[in-house]
Amino acid sequence: MSTPASYFETMYRHSPDPWHLAERWYEHRKYDLTLASLPQPRYRRAFEPACSVGELTLRLAERCDALLACDRVASAADTAARRTAGHPHVRIEQRTLPEQWPDGSFDLIVLSELLYYFDAATLDDLLRRAVTALEPGGTLLTVHWNHPADAHLATGAELAPVLARVPGLALTADHREDDFVLQTFGRIGPGRSRPLSPARREGLT
Repeated sequence: MSTPASYFETMYRHSPDPWHLAERWYEHRKYDLTLASLPQPRYRRAFEPACSVGELTLRLAERCDALLACDRVASAADTAARRTAGHPHVRIEQRTLPEQWPDGSFDLIVLSELLYYFDAATLDDLLRRAVTALEPGGTLLTVHWNHPADAHLATGAELAPVLARVPGLALTADHREDDFVLQTFGRIGPGRSRPLSPARREGLT
């Protein structure tokens, strides 16, 4: 069974930022590595589910022409919306995934600290929707805590082989530390076995 909604509601009831995302150096460093791992300098339309209070959202906004972010908890989505109010190209919504996966396509999808909350069937559904929504050549980035936690059904290292089996994706970067696993994948386009690397995209190879 996936982590119940009541867990998240309780967490935000006791604190507007229950994971202290705005305070911890660990989080800030991880966000910097996340942005540095994106293989393209800019994206046309991005999607960031489970945005919490919008710490990563603010950073992604600098690299995207349009960014949709969401969280299942209304108070978290409200906080993220207030924090990104100065960025008219950013839209924050309350959504529960995978059922309320948004319409349209994206050239960047960021799944940060999210996938370990889903049971196997729900995770398969969410990943299928993500690949379907990702444009050929687009980027899927995942980053997850790599220690056991009561509310988590998997660690980052345990999610990695699940992601490796998803049809239509090619692993392009794999950064692993004791604390988290960060991976980027490219959506395989027609006639290509792998997405273009940053060097090949600029004609260096």
